[in-house]
Amino acid sequence: MKYITFTVPCYNSQDYMRKSIESLLVGGEDVEIVIVNDGSKDNTLGIAREYEEKYPTIVRVVDKENGGHGSGVNAGLSLANGLYFKVVDSDDWVDEDACLKLLAAIKKHAEEDNLPDLYIVNYVYEHSADNTRYFSRYNKKFQDGKICTWDKVKPFRFSLILLMHALVYKTAVLRGCGVVLPEHTFYVDDIISYNPLPCTKKICYLNLDFYRYFIGRADQSVNLPNMVKRYDQMVRVMKIMLGRWTYKEIKAQPKGLRKYMFHALGCYMVTTMLFILGEYSKERKQELKELWRFLKERDKRLYAKLRYRSYAGIAMLFPGKLRRAVLVGSYKILCRKVKLG
Repeated sequence: MKYITFTVPCYNSQDYMRKSIESLLVGGEDVEIVIVNDGSKDNTLGIAREYEEKYPTIVRVVDKENGGHGSGVNAGLSLANGLYFKVVDSDDWVDEDACLKLLAAIKKHAEEDNLPDLYIVNYVYEHSADNTRYFSRYNKKFQDGKICTWDKVKPFRFSLILLMHALVYKTAVLRGCGVVLPEHTFYVDDIISYNPLPCTKKICYLNLDFYRYFIGRADQSVNLPNMVKRYDQMVRVMKIMLGRWTYKEIKAQPKGLRKYMFHALGCYMVTTMLFILGEYSKERKQELKELWRFLKERDKRLYAKLRYRSYAGIAMLFPGKLRRAVLVGSYKILCRKVKLG
């Protein structure tokens, strides 16, 4: 049995993909590694084929036309044979010891016939500039190693949310939720971090520093100039998230999940506002108005919740130029704390 399918979407990744793949091979025959070559123009496909030839029962290669990160995730999910599904970007990697402990937990729960729908782990920002790390952990929100339901989850505060790096979904749950990510779009990680959550009933947090997120490439999506430039793509992602679950559906969720989903949407909306207003123009101001109008026309109750009772609503209290300054300033403070840039 394959306990985890690791999907590694790759685009022109020849210079760093080996580290990512090597870290996953520690799982041996318990894992499946699907390397998706997304129309690369370098030797990415050749390197992927090397691993497929050397580890034919572990590594599978998909060679496809360029469709963006979401397209690579879709391809991996469609082929996944593993009980669980995890995306690992080609410039990131996993901690090998933590990977083995995660696999051991899955096997134990499988033997007990008590598998959760979602495992939650920690992730670590790895900074190339000074070889330092920033640990993002959820041990204050969950009890380590215990399978529980969402009503046992403590409230999230401020900017803390569950990023894709921390989530290991049961493959059947993702497929059952109908998760399909848009192509040629950045920031689709947010969709997979939010949209499937109501499809998970049992969850298990493991206090493992599992995912290693590399910080150091100039073209990374968390780079502020890139975020501002790609604001239209974040708006596209935000609309998909706002359109997935209605206010009524969110209110029907267990208390812990309900509170988290409203919290997360507020955080995502603030981020989207930062993308839009990070550069001043009349077109961008209109784009923000259109986004709020989109939500209001679709779901007035969800609009009221986000517009007047969330962090996004607080940001909207500031007048135009001051709002932009507050959003950009807050992000720069976060960047200094986490060393995103």
